[in-house]
Amino acid sequence: MRIVEVRQRTIPISRYADPAVPSDSLTTSAVAVITDVIRGGHPVIGYGFASIGRFAQGGLIRERFAPRLLAAREADLVDQAGTNLDPFRAWRLMMASEKPGGHGERCVAVGTLDMALWDATAKIAGVPLYRHLADRLGEKEMTWPQVAVYAGGGYYYPTDDMGRLSDEIRSIRDLGYHRVKIKIGGAPLLQDLKRIDAAARILPDAGHLAVDAIYSYTSTSSIEAADALAPMGLWWFEDICDPLDFETVGAVAGRYAGPIAAGEALFSAAEAKLLDRYAGLRRARDILLFDPVHCYGLPGYLEIIEVLEARGWPRTAFWLHGGHLFCLHVVAALGLGGAEVNPLCFQPFGGYGDNMRVVVGATEPPTVPGIGFELKRSLRDTFEALLGDEASSRL
Repeated sequence: MRIVEVRQRTIPISRYADPAVPSDSLTTSAVAVITDVIRGGHPVIGYGFASIGRFAQGGLIRERFAPRLLAAREADLVDQAGTNLDPFRAWRLMMASEKPGGHGERCVAVGTLDMALWDATAKIAGVPLYRHLADRLGEKEMTWPQVAVYAGGGYYYPTDDMGRLSDEIRSIRDLGYHRVKIKIGGAPLLQDLKRIDAAARILPDAGHLAVDAIYSYTSTSSIEAADALAPMGLWWFEDICDPLDFETVGAVAGRYAGPIAAGEALFSAAEAKLLDRYAGLRRARDILLFDPVHCYGLPGYLEIIEVLEARGWPRTAFWLHGGHLFCLHVVAALGLGGAEVNPLCFQPFGGYGDNMRVVVGATEPPTVPGIGFELKRSLRDTFEALLGDEASSRL
């Protein structure tokens, strides 16, 4: 039982439902991990991609991490029973000779391949990923839950920003979401307050709206923004400043009564520990947004949960960044707070299966073997094109 081939391709994605709107040439890596296991006359293939927001990782995947998987002996890849691949063993192979620290972008390359490995192993086991994860991790009390989700989006539009933002929020609401996150910090504060008011009017109230500053505030402007947002009763205030500026986050936490969300741009258990120790976050109130794909995959993300649980954080504080099906399965398996969804942007990777529905801000993971990317036609076509495209990287 081995990995016989890895395919990788860089794919452009847009922050907008209309990809013609400029989006800073954002890309992601799509991968297909092909095994020698045959099901229904075809090899089992695991699919993955580099989540959202860190650009493609093709060089690192091709030159560093995929070759370690392809060179591995069967005995180093299979689980103890010898009936499936073991993503934890595969992860240790990928991380062989890697030094601690200096996470850079390598964490995303490893996480991309890790996602595909979990898809493959759940398919080999013949069960949906959330069930495979729960069994593998000993989550015996896990039931098939409704997972709380919220819609991410609300980027600035180059023209008619307020009107197009309002249209976007209405579309998201009509899809069944009752919580939404929009962007702030890229415009004057007064303009951002108008955007918040416009979005909140379409939702039940401002408590169903989160705002994401994408690290744009300084030590001074963050306090100004926090004081202006405080009376609004927002769901949360996210990514306030540079992700390693714990002093500024702590200053905001000391005067902003509402929930603060952080962690999206931190990639290791060591960084998570520093966030908890120095950023002044309140464990009973604030939100942790780590992205498992960006944290060296599920093994790295599980280490973050272990470290922060031991320091008093509840699992319900973990809301996964990423906006895709892999995160939905992880939340369901581990009993976390909830997950982001990108129903309109970052296509074809945003959103869930074509027939999956969100009802009052919640949904259920699919029951097909694996992650279920194939349930979305545009995404299935993307991965199938990767397999048949000679321009893609074959390792």
